[in-house]
Amino acid sequence: MTAIVDLADLSRELGTDFASDPYPTFAELRRRGPVHRIRMARGTDGWLVVGYDEVRATLADPRLSKEWRRAAEKLRKLRVSTGYHMLGADPPDHTRLRRLVTREFTPERLRSLAPRVQQITDELLAAMLSAPEGRADLVTGLAFPLPITVICELLGVPHLAREHFRTWSNTLLGPAPPEEKQSALRLMKEHLVGLVAAKRETPGEDLLSALITTADEDGDRLSPDELLATAWLMLVAGHETTVHLVTNGVLSLLRHPAQLAALRADWGLLDGAVEEMLRYDGPVLTSTFRFTVEPVEIGGVVIPGGGELVLPVIGDAHRDAARFEDPERFDIRRETRGHLAFGHGIHHCLGASLGRLEGAVAIRSLWEAAPDLALDEDPAALSWRGGMLIRGPDRLLVRWR
Repeated sequence: MTAIVDLADLSRELGTDFASDPYPTFAELRRRGPVHRIRMARGTDGWLVVGYDEVRATLADPRLSKEWRRAAEKLRKLRVSTGYHMLGADPPDHTRLRRLVTREFTPERLRSLAPRVQQITDELLAAMLSAPEGRADLVTGLAFPLPITVICELLGVPHLAREHFRTWSNTLLGPAPPEEKQSALRLMKEHLVGLVAAKRETPGEDLLSALITTADEDGDRLSPDELLATAWLMLVAGHETTVHLVTNGVLSLLRHPAQLAALRADWGLLDGAVEEMLRYDGPVLTSTFRFTVEPVEIGGVVIPGGGELVLPVIGDAHRDAARFEDPERFDIRRETRGHLAFGHGIHHCLGASLGRLEGAVAIRSLWEAAPDLALDEDPAALSWRGGMLIRGPDRLLVRWR
């Protein structure tokens, strides 16, 4: 019988705080082996996969399903249904859903957003840096409003709804009790139902209007339920990861002044710096759940079939010395090819290029507007988001002259 690991207990044994720095805990597990049974929320067990090769293989393994109907009965209490969208579907349904979305979520549409991303960033920085006390929370001033504004404009979501979406999204992706998640999901769905109805009545040039009408060569189109689920997915995934790419990236640069100086001396390093931010302390700590449809052997450990929960740790894959030399070092000149921050396999993030664009624009514009930017709080005292999925501080206080 495989021993069950409690991550909080192991972190305390190592003398570390899991929320603020989970990497030592995962490194210790990787030292012991690539696969471990862990105690999940509300007393449920799952299987944790660590190590670059094992995580990468797990993300693309067809024996691991993304569909909750494949989950064991004992796991159903963990589910908060967000509808049937491509992130929670297997082929052939996944292939169909992704194809319909990709018809409208095109590279050309995303490239055309670049000037608007820059304009929004400039406006947000002007407002943030006008604070008379010369200090602000980077999350509320820039990291959150930039991607939520971009994805809401892309989809055609009215401005006044955006703060609500932030609250609902944080609840759904965090460690909130199931009843709070269900309430947030209900409120978000009610809002989206009204929004879709309005778009059907008066379509615009936005992506949501296009998704309502798009069809493939055979006339197939998204059903009403699939459309709602897809809108939810794009709103949440379209801003959550970028919020913490920017926040974690700024924190990493401020904690590594030599790297920041090198970047400011040569903005040609910016694209590589963004990739290193994604690797070193990226916004996604673990993937979303997967479920075994048959026994799966990973690193010599056989995980039973029958819907066992499997959780690949993307953050640990990026700290594996077998793949990245001296992985604990933040180095914007590093070769980061092959990182898994946007996933791997058929579920690779459709909006990866948009996230990279927003991250690069935010980072460069921030230091061009505030070259003396500095932390305004002790990094050791930061409060980090709970849960295993999204990683980032709740706030990041910065100051400037």
